[in-house]
Amino acid sequence: MNKSESSKEITLIAAASENNALGKDNQLIWHLSEDLKRFKRLTQGHAIIMGRKTFESMPRALPNRKNIILTRNKDYNAKDAWVTHTIDEALKLTEGDLLPFVIGGGEIYSLFLPIADRVELTRVHSSFEADAFFPEIDPQQWKLVEEEKHFSSPDQPYDYSYLTYKKNKI
Repeated sequence: MNKSESSKEITLIAAASENNALGKDNQLIWHLSEDLKRFKRLTQGHAIIMGRKTFESMPRALPNRKNIILTRNKDYNAKDAWVTHTIDEALKLTEGDLLPFVIGGGEIYSLFLPIADRVELTRVHSSFEADAFFPEIDPQQWKLVEEEKHFSSPDQPYDYSYLTYKKNKI
């Protein structure tokens, strides 16, 4: 890994409820348009790594981003996306991008959390029934460096906060 690649900052970006719910039946549980705009703004122009189910939950590959799918299915193909089978393969495809994002789902977040440098978490201040969950953020390993609160409104049905965590240096 050259010097510029060693300064790469792997970021997990997610929206999760108080009980860490991400989604149910391969769908998001809530719709927060401001959060979706923020997601687009932060990830545009970068590599995004996701699992197969996350990719299949979207209408198409996300534009203006390098879509990388991590799957165990060796025969999987996807339009406008790169398919990989290991974390190393996925990360190799982010070469040249110093700020790649991991966008889900639950299993993929768990795989990348130990090697991530930053977490951009939208915490939805409610609890939901779900079948996909964001992993616990260990306060011994992660420091909350930024918090921005938002309150519900007619078009944003839940209170939520943008939380930025950085991995503690050992």
